[in-house]
Formats: sequence, C-alpha cells, structure tokens
Amino acid sequence: MYPAELVKPMREDLTSIGFTELFTENDVEKALQQSGTTLVVVNSVCGCAAANARPGARISLQNAKKPDHLVTVFAGVDREATDAARAQMVPFPPSSPSMALFKDGELVHMLERHHIEGRPAEMIAENLVGAYNEFC
Repeated sequence: MYPAELVKPMREDLTSIGFTELFTENDVEKALQQSGTTLVVVNSVCGCAAANARPGARISLQNAKKPDHLVTVFAGVDREATDAARAQMVPFPPSSPSMALFKDGELVHMLERHHIEGRPAEMIAENLVGAYNEFC
C-alpha cells in the first residue's frame, strides 16, 4: 500500500476532471450496473500512468462523444475495488494502468498497460476517442 499523501495528487488528476473514485466491490457493482457507457480507469503509481494514461484520459474527454460515467480505482491502494473491477475485465489479465469502456455493464473496449506504456497521451486519447465514437 502507498501512503495517502503520495497518491493524493494522482487521484486528483482524475477526480478533478469528473471521475468518481470507487473503493469497494459494491461501488464497482453499482457503477457497472448503470445504463449507458462507463469508462473505468485503473489508476496507478506507475510512471506510465502519470506520463501517459491520466493525461490520455483527460485529452480523450475533449471529444464530442464521451462516456456517460467516469470512474476510477487505484491499483496498489484500493485493493477491493481494483480486484472487483479487474474481475469484470476478463479475459484480459490484470494490468495497471489500464482503461476499460463498458456499455450497459458489458465490456466493449480495453486498453491494457502494453497499449499505454511507451505511447504518448495523444495516442492513448485517440484510441479512447475511437471507442467513444463507436459505443457512446
């Protein structure tokens, strides 16, 4: 587990742009039962999360079409919520950071760490925008 003061600014990177943090399995279940589209960002202390993933998510939301709901879990911090979210992302193996788009509770698009790491934020945003334009 990471100290709260270390992850606070990383959490705020997403909550400041409208993401809701999920802390429990119940939070995840409720979030994914909502109708419409839900983007789940598995946040991370990892350098590629800071350099690429969180900025990519932010840039993607400038698109005309975007998810109805924005939620996040924090890997290595909020274990219960992260495990519950990852269970809904099967068959993809756990990775962080990662991003999943759900439509009416069904996984329709996934970005794993290997889709994020080493790629610029703009490329990650472009990938998400393609999914938003198709599913949102």
